[in-house]
Amino acid sequence: MTPEDRFPGPELPDSGPRHQPDLDVLPYGSYYEPPEPDQGYGYSTTSGYGGARFLEAHWPAASHPHAPVAQAPEGFPVAQPPEGFPAEPSAEDPPTIELGPPLGEFGAPVEEMNFPYPQPEPGEAPGPLYVVGDVHGYLDELLAALHQQGLIDDEGHWSAGRSRIWFLGDFTDRGPDGIGVIDLVMQLAAEAAAAGGYCRALMGNHELLFLGAAKYGDEPVQSTAGTASFLAAWRLNGGQQQDLERLQTHHISWLSRLPALALEDGHLLVHSDTTAYLEYGESITEVNDAVHHLLTEEGADEWWDCFRRFTKRFAFRGEAGPQAVHELLGAYGGHRVVHGHSPIPYLTGSTHLDDGTPPHVPGPYIYADELAIAMDGGVTMEGRLLVARLPLN
Repeated sequence: MTPEDRFPGPELPDSGPRHQPDLDVLPYGSYYEPPEPDQGYGYSTTSGYGGARFLEAHWPAASHPHAPVAQAPEGFPVAQPPEGFPAEPSAEDPPTIELGPPLGEFGAPVEEMNFPYPQPEPGEAPGPLYVVGDVHGYLDELLAALHQQGLIDDEGHWSAGRSRIWFLGDFTDRGPDGIGVIDLVMQLAAEAAAAGGYCRALMGNHELLFLGAAKYGDEPVQSTAGTASFLAAWRLNGGQQQDLERLQTHHISWLSRLPALALEDGHLLVHSDTTAYLEYGESITEVNDAVHHLLTEEGADEWWDCFRRFTKRFAFRGEAGPQAVHELLGAYGGHRVVHGHSPIPYLTGSTHLDDGTPPHVPGPYIYADELAIAMDGGVTMEGRLLVARLPLN
């Protein structure tokens, strides 16, 4: 009996053609930048993955039919910021659950909303912990994966009681309904809190890119490869015009407050498989505060530099990968790093075959001497949208 027979996955819907390219690209450059001269690790293309293995215990190969590759539309229209953006949120804006009050124009606080959340009984253990990989606008696939794990009911509402969920970032771009994904996560955050659990999320590089496209548009920014703009980079990386048009102030308020790092049950949760977080602080609090300060107080160039750094990848693979993981764990705590960002098929070298067969992603990928867990199942390239309960063994 195969792992797929023992642990069948959900019958996932097919939301349509997958966007290419599947890795992030910077204008006039590649999807990652070489390590700085004083770093001796980070972007090796060698195959010495150091104890890498799949956790083949949750999902079969993709069951939906192979979809044709979508081409970027010619003459993509110039996006305008949403009507009235930026503007002060109204008192009707949804609350920012467990992350402080909603913010106004990228940081201006507004009236806090309070809700009577149930508190754990004395001695009561916390609920089970789940993590969700990159969604990239594939709302139907997300609903199916959460339902298969028993985290939502048939109508898409929280059904997991005191469970805890962390989304690892990258809600939008490439897929058909990024705003729908954000709305769902915000809804689940409120419903989970009311049930005594929680649903939280990290800021991915695509959140930085999406917010930057809305705020700065075609305003030139200085990149290491020359002049670029957030809007151009957003389009280049699968930005969907309908998401920008549907972006509202309460979405901006919520997204701009997402943390960059979190520590749960000994797992250091990050979006990107990079050590660039160390450049923003020596503790989780320092990093999160630095990113929030940047979004509220700094200009387009500093914002772009943060996006560029968090777009780096592959720091944990290769012979020096465990060293990079140990650097993060030494600074921020925990015994394992859990990340999204780099699709597992690229980490394993199992992207689409010459005959067009989609990559096989049986589950999360454990590597770097078992110090790192990759959770981006490559939904944008017909892989899997992964939801997993921690710890993994």
